[in-house]
Amino acid sequence: MAEAGFGVLLLFCFLVSGLVYYIKNCPENGSKTKLGERPNIIVILADDIGWGDLWTKQSDSTTPWLNRLKLEGKRFTDFHSPASTCSPSRAALLTGRHGLRNGVTHNFAEGSVGGLPLNETTFAQLLHDSGYYTAMIGKWHLGHNGPYNPVHRGFDYYLGIPYSNDMGCTDRPGFNLPRCLPCAQGRKHGGCDTKIALPLFENQSIVQQPLDLWNLTGQYAKAAARQMLTARDRGQPLLLYVALAHMHVPLFHYRFLDVNAKDAYSASLSDMDDLVGSIKLAAEAFSMDNTLIWFTGDNGPWEQKCQFAGSAGPFVGRWQTSRGGGSAKKTTWEGGHRVPTVVVWPGRISPNTSSSALLSGLDIFPTVLSIAGVKPPPDRRYDGIDITGILLQDSQELTGHKSLVHPNSGAAGQFGDLQTVRLGHHKAFYITGSAEACGGAKGKEQLHDPPLIFDLSSDVAEGSPLDPTSAKYQAVLREVEGEREAVLWDIATDNVSTADYSTTQAALPCCTPQNPVCRCHGVS
Repeated sequence: MAEAGFGVLLLFCFLVSGLVYYIKNCPENGSKTKLGERPNIIVILADDIGWGDLWTKQSDSTTPWLNRLKLEGKRFTDFHSPASTCSPSRAALLTGRHGLRNGVTHNFAEGSVGGLPLNETTFAQLLHDSGYYTAMIGKWHLGHNGPYNPVHRGFDYYLGIPYSNDMGCTDRPGFNLPRCLPCAQGRKHGGCDTKIALPLFENQSIVQQPLDLWNLTGQYAKAAARQMLTARDRGQPLLLYVALAHMHVPLFHYRFLDVNAKDAYSASLSDMDDLVGSIKLAAEAFSMDNTLIWFTGDNGPWEQKCQFAGSAGPFVGRWQTSRGGGSAKKTTWEGGHRVPTVVVWPGRISPNTSSSALLSGLDIFPTVLSIAGVKPPPDRRYDGIDITGILLQDSQELTGHKSLVHPNSGAAGQFGDLQTVRLGHHKAFYITGSAEACGGAKGKEQLHDPPLIFDLSSDVAEGSPLDPTSAKYQAVLREVEGEREAVLWDIATDNVSTADYSTTQAALPCCTPQNPVCRCHGVS
């Protein structure tokens, strides 16, 4: 596709000028990273990405940079987000702890007073304290008010949106269903919240409100390159956490000026790919040889958004959809939390390999700490495991987690309840329910005692549960209940946190509070 790399080329001049600066100012230019040095770590988190959005025939021409990551690294086919909505998934990724431990069980709002509890420790804090230069670019959604800002949670630098990009209006709205209205139309109904304009933060200051969605890709790419140079100038290894606005609605794209609604998702997916490519290209241009790049997603696609939602691939939750409702984001069906994931580390991870190990975004915390030679705080327990061995070894006998528990995210049950258990290739539902599907259908919540159990080795669509009278079911049930009880007891006896979910008008991020949509023009 002729325009496939156009977004990257738009940054070419910036990258070249940065490279010239680097050549002039770094005395060690051209030298290879010494064996044993701590690596640079780049974690890229896509928003509302579908398992079926990448590495398919349909996406081959749309995502050349992500295809390149797959060829250069190790792809994981059974990798799961820690939760099926934004805030709980991000909190768990950064702390290695489920929401019932870290206190974050559902999303924070524009006017949230609190965020990720201050006694919880992120891997950014630990790496920062061990000598890393730490930067974050993108969506935070773990509290923006006062001490909850990213610069107080371990990051030296922050540029991004404090929450989802539909939680505020813009002057040029992206694609959404229902459509987003411009800020100028005030509080009229639309697909984006119009009581406040969407802000762009740099560190603790709002630098643009409303932000320009259509220029966000370029701003993020330039900021990523600048942070790489800053780490080089300081002589520190880099932790860069990039939490993309793609593929959350409203959809937007940096390159195309005449895309219609039918092609909006593909255009935005290609735009996301270009941003990933820009980050990788910058790392290569600045001779960051010893760099690990970890790409994954925060949850599955938002089915309610119809043509503006991604694809869950074969993980359609057929048992639920046959009874009404959606089975992706906000649910514990596979489409809600199985996400495309790949890790690249040249010279350390074998290229063009894959693993079917049962893994989770919870594992990012202990793994990056292990790679950096940093120990986690001993005064709490963790749900993630160190998967360094799985990254570096090619044996398919390395299986990852024996079991995973999936927290409910609002479609059924109480927020954060661990009511779905994965054990090997079996998956048990103690409670089922759906999110709203395209068209508005929503299945009712149902309790299951005994639980529904599916065999994913033969039924990835989760359509036909095992016969509860069979010997196979009974054997699996005993193991499932043992695992679930052990996890719940472990949490009950752990050092757990409580998040403050109260809201106030005073916590709304506003440049000029006297303006109804909090507009400012002092952009950088």
